[in-house]
Amino acid sequence: MADNKSRKVFLVDDDADDKQLFIESAKEVSENIHCITASDGQEALKYLKDEQNPLPDFIFLDLRMPRIGGKQCLEEIRKDNRLIHIPIFIYTTSRDDRDSIELKKSGAVHFISKPDDPTEVYYLLSTLLYEDWSQVKNN
Repeated sequence: MADNKSRKVFLVDDDADDKQLFIESAKEVSENIHCITASDGQEALKYLKDEQNPLPDFIFLDLRMPRIGGKQCLEEIRKDNRLIHIPIFIYTTSRDDRDSIELKKSGAVHFISKPDDPTEVYYLLSTLLYEDWSQVKNN
C-alpha cells in the first residue's frame, strides 16, 4: 500500500484460526497495520474502557462469542462517547440479511461474512482499512 499511515485494528473473535488468518492478511496489506485482539465481548469492553489502552482506528466484531456476544458488545461500545467515532465492522460467519440490517441500525458501519480464502481476506482489508468511514452514520 502506498499509504504509510499506521492503523490500529481491534479484532474481537473467539476463533483462533480466523484471528490468525485476519492478522496474517493485515500484515500482508501493510506492516503499518497493528492488530489488537480479544476473544469475546467482555474482554473487548474491558480493553476499550481502560483509558490507558490506545483506542483502535477500526473494530472488527464477531457475532457469536462466549460471555458477551457481538450484538451486545456493539451496543455497549455505541453508548460510550469515547468510542462512538470508531468504525465497527461486523465480521461473522452469519449470512443472515436480518442480522445485517439490525446491526447496522445498532451502529455497525458494515456487515461482512467472513471469507475462507486468504486472498479474499487480504482484498477485504486492503479495501476497508483505506476507505474514509468518517461520513458513515454510526448510529
